[in-house]
Amino acid sequence: MTQFSIRPATAADVAPIQSMIMELAVFEKLEHLVASTEALLHEGLFGARPSCEAIIGEEDGKVVCFALFFHNFSTFLTRKGLYLEDLYVLQSHRGKGYGTKMLKRLAQIAVERECGRFEWSVLDWNEPAIQFYKSMGADVMPDWRICRVTGDTLTALAERQA
Repeated sequence: MTQFSIRPATAADVAPIQSMIMELAVFEKLEHLVASTEALLHEGLFGARPSCEAIIGEEDGKVVCFALFFHNFSTFLTRKGLYLEDLYVLQSHRGKGYGTKMLKRLAQIAVERECGRFEWSVLDWNEPAIQFYKSMGADVMPDWRICRVTGDTLTALAERQA
């Protein structure tokens, strides 16, 4: 019988998480944007000032999925929230309910930490994911768009005269 378990990520999980990040980027057709390395990921998760956390899903002791998350803050709720940056299940392990179990665990973490909400983004073309998230009770917010500034544009904005 297959055994599935969820646990906090450790430094030993950086390599498999990095590998799944690369697979996720290919799936999302965004591999040209990936600057992630094992060293940077290790620093983000386990450095002197970690900026994120991760949980690992294992099947029979083998890492088959991960979720990377961090806290944000809602000014309207005046409470912290839990933001899921990425959840990825290896293609060969999909359809086993692991994504559902990972989302449930993240919701438990949000409740345990007294978060006002749990949220994430989904690509508008990823209809299977959208339907999955809706089946879990998520509201897909049609009126909100992500704004992003990166690279040279971020530097230019930082240096811009007011």
